[in-house]
Amino acid sequence: MRENRLRTLFAQQQLALSGWVSMGNSLLAEVLGHSGYDAVTVDLQHGPFSIESALPMLQAISGTPAIPLVRCSENSLGEINKLLDAGAYGVICPLINTAADAERFVRACHYSPRGGRSYGPARGFLYGGADYFAHANATILTLAMIETREGYANAEAILQTPDLDGIFIGPSDLAIELGLAPDAYDDVRLNDAIDHLLALARRLGKYAGIFAGTMEMAQRMKHIGMDLVVPGTDIQQIKAEGARRIGALR
Repeated sequence: MRENRLRTLFAQQQLALSGWVSMGNSLLAEVLGHSGYDAVTVDLQHGPFSIESALPMLQAISGTPAIPLVRCSENSLGEINKLLDAGAYGVICPLINTAADAERFVRACHYSPRGGRSYGPARGFLYGGADYFAHANATILTLAMIETREGYANAEAILQTPDLDGIFIGPSDLAIELGLAPDAYDDVRLNDAIDHLLALARRLGKYAGIFAGTMEMAQRMKHIGMDLVVPGTDIQQIKAEGARRIGALR
């Protein structure tokens, strides 16, 4: 089966960077995949598109060096199964608030006997290889999002879920839950919470990733040792670069 390079980077304790596609465009996904990212994540939670649109984006990413990831819209076995069958090599699942939520997520991503994923990998064979079934359970990456007070309080139990690879921190929602503005990325309360989650993941031998709303935050997350960093969405990066060029010319 094709290597999941993110697992290799994690094992080597090297930072992984992921692009983030929220616009629902396969050409944009392909461009990001050729931009030097280790992975590109297709966002079905906040991206205004469905599984039907996710498929061509995953196909586009598959022709690049980047690993195709998805953020599913919810903790749904049906949707997660379809995204994995479409060739996703990892799933970020939003709103994991309890160990039971995490267990349900892990089961959706794994074939029996570990889980309840139904067999029908379709594009999984095309992208992963003919031996997909034999190695999928050990290759697909599972990251549970911690972004609520409840999820934060239960983070240790969530991280102890067998075969869950790690967590992905949603800093804006977590900030809101802490009584802050969604872009309060410099607030000590948010950063203390992030440090706590990273320390938990380290102690339990799990991976930790995060979305970074600014480049300053991305640099800080790299400095503290986060495994996976998303330095903004496609929309944010296009807007920022456009503003930079216009400002330079004005």
